[in-house]
Amino acid sequence: MTNDKLDNWLEIGKIVAPQGLSGELRVYPVSDFPERFEVPGKRWLLCSGDTEPQPIELLTGRYISNKNLYVIKLAGVENCDRAEALRGCKLMVPASDRPQLGKDEYHVLDLIGLEVFMQASGELVGTVVDIIPAGNDLLEVKLHPSFTTDKGQITNDKKQKTVLIPFVEAIAPVVDLPSGRIEITPPPGLLEINN
Repeated sequence: MTNDKLDNWLEIGKIVAPQGLSGELRVYPVSDFPERFEVPGKRWLLCSGDTEPQPIELLTGRYISNKNLYVIKLAGVENCDRAEALRGCKLMVPASDRPQLGKDEYHVLDLIGLEVFMQASGELVGTVVDIIPAGNDLLEVKLHPSFTTDKGQITNDKKQKTVLIPFVEAIAPVVDLPSGRIEITPPPGLLEINN
């Protein structure tokens, strides 16, 4: 059952655990915008059982890069017990609060499900199933059954494979959200499947 009230909200992260004893929280981000977790101000919490998010004040936040987590401090959460009670809650912002994107920036959620085509031949390569954050983000693309390499390696292997494509302008020069397509110019060997 979909909750229409939540259509107006964007999930930006999920509280995964308390951090330390002073009520700090570890948050796994689903937003690409650090200011969501680092700039103090109003955020909203959606915990299981809630029908709509509750406002909460973000006091501080910092990024733990080797864990891809933010550690945040929320107003009124002063100890580990209060923090533990928030485990599994989602951090939300109003959907109208999407940051304005620069020309070459995209929301991760907008990229998932796009079809990927070879720019030169127009051949359908597959569909974006995930974005893997790295120095340069990687597009995880599930190869379309019709897409075969020169060696025909995929044809005899029914299991659909995925490939990782660096999401950089040199390799993915065209991202056309309105028509749901990405065109790629991969270097030789990038799409070959290693059995």
